Amino acid sequence: MSQTQPPPSSPPHEDQVRDHTFDGIQEYDKRLPNWWLATFYGAMVFWVGFWFYYERAHLGPSNAERLEQQMAVIEAARLAAAPALDDASLWKMSRNAVFIDAGRATFASTCASCHSAKLTGGIGPNLVDQLWIHGGKPSEVYQTITDGVLVKGMPAWGPVLGTKKVSELAAFILSHHQENEPIEKQEAWIPIAPAS
Repeated sequence: MSQTQPPPSSPPHEDQVRDHTFDGIQEYDKRLPNWWLATFYGAMVFWVGFWFYYERAHLGPSNAERLEQQMAVIEAARLAAAPALDDASLWKMSRNAVFIDAGRATFASTCASCHSAKLTGGIGPNLVDQLWIHGGKPSEVYQTITDGVLVKGMPAWGPVLGTKKVSELAAFILSHHQENEPIEKQEAWIPIAPAS
C-alpha cells in the first residue's frame, strides 16, 4: 500500500521553484542578498562620483601631477639625507617645492618679524635684492643663518632649528634669486622704519 503524501505547502517567504528544468535540475527564483545589492549599488555610485571628480570636473590631481608631487617628496628626502650641503645642492633645494614650503613656514615663524613677510627688510636687511652683507652664495646664506650675526642682532638659528630647517630656510630665501645673478657686496645695513 503506497501512500501518496501531498506536497507540503511552502510558506510565503520560501523561494519559488521555476518551471525551467535542465538535465533534471530545477532552478530557484532566489532573491539576491541585500548585502550584495548594497555593495553593487554603492560601487556604481562611487564610480559615477569618481568619474565626475577626476574626468569631467578635473577637481583632483592628474596622474602626472601626483607623480610630480611624489617625486618632489622623494627628491626632498634624498637631498635632506645628503651629508654635505654645497652650493649646487642648496640651489637644487631652492627649486624643490617641498623645501620651499617648509622654509616659508619656518621663515614666517622665526624671520618675518625682522626681514618682513615679503623678505624686503625692516629691522633686518632686504633678502630679495642682489645686495648681500654677509655673502650671497648659497653656502654663505646657509652659514649666516646657522651662525647668526650677533653684532647686528641676528641670533644663531643653527642650534635652535637644526640642519634640516636651516637648509629649508636657505632654500626658501634662495628661491627668490637666480643661480647666476650678480652678487653685490653691501658694507653696512641701516634699518628702515616700517611703512605706516
